[in-house]
Amino acid sequence: MPASAKKTRIEDVAQAAGVARSTAAMALRGSPRLREATILKVREAADLLGYVYDRLAARLRSGRSNTVGLLVCEITNPFYAELTAGVQAALEGAGMAAFLANTDESPLRQRAMLERFREQRADGVILVPAAGTRPALLDELDRWGMPWVTMVRGFRRGSHAGADDRGGILLATRHLIGLGHKRIAFLGGAAVSSSSLRRRAGYLFAMRAAGLTPQLLPCLSEIGAASAIASGLARGGPTALVCFNDSVAFGAMLGLARAGRVPGRDVAVTGFDDTAIAARLWPPLTVIRQPVGDMAFRAVEQVLASIRSRAVEDRVVEHELVVRESAGLF
Repeated sequence: MPASAKKTRIEDVAQAAGVARSTAAMALRGSPRLREATILKVREAADLLGYVYDRLAARLRSGRSNTVGLLVCEITNPFYAELTAGVQAALEGAGMAAFLANTDESPLRQRAMLERFREQRADGVILVPAAGTRPALLDELDRWGMPWVTMVRGFRRGSHAGADDRGGILLATRHLIGLGHKRIAFLGGAAVSSSSLRRRAGYLFAMRAAGLTPQLLPCLSEIGAASAIASGLARGGPTALVCFNDSVAFGAMLGLARAGRVPGRDVAVTGFDDTAIAARLWPPLTVIRQPVGDMAFRAVEQVLASIRSRAVEDRVVEHELVVRESAGLF
């Protein structure tokens, strides 16, 4: 850093930008309370003077780092990629920064990343628990004094932002039953989590209530794994597939096509998420839609409330059945 930059104070930046010192400090933090034009003017003045905002000093003064750890279980999944972008945008809107880590469904890596967040003095953490995570992990976060919120997957305790997994799959299965399908299989959900257990429970309930025989086809949430199972389905097998999520549904449609069968005509397919590509496939995918932006906003709202020792009411994010050609008319 040049010697001149070391001598530059925030008061100098404020004077150059023609604003108060407090306004300059807020602008350099990217505070949403300021107009974008004010933030740009202050940052231009800081660049001109060679000033670098000292976040360490600010953290020592306030006792907070203005950062939140975000742990996702499967960053390569399009749904989690979109969710991550939503959380980051919501945090930035609140003047916070995100520490992002991908656990790749490993509880060991998850624990290591949480310890790293703790070392970096993150103010809180938003966690999509890895498959196999034990509820005792939340007790440990409480002992650390680390405010937390679970997202998508939860443990029936504490703050949580997520959709009704059981109700969503129940709705999708009933839609297929209503179209006249009797041989309906549930594809995916091999990794044990609250989402997989609840979605499978919704499917089983709908099938048994209709007097139909369930068929579980477990596989990981990978396009290749789902494709391999779908391509090997017997001609007299399922006429419809209720898929654990969109990625599994994408793989199922690919596998059916490779086997010379037309998704939506020969075998109906439903997904769960409604990622951006779902409506752009051919045939477009029927899905249970999870509003990603709403879920991200609520998770951030809850973790910030927890950081500030305020209570926020837990609310389940509403899901919606979106019918498209992959499972429309039978």
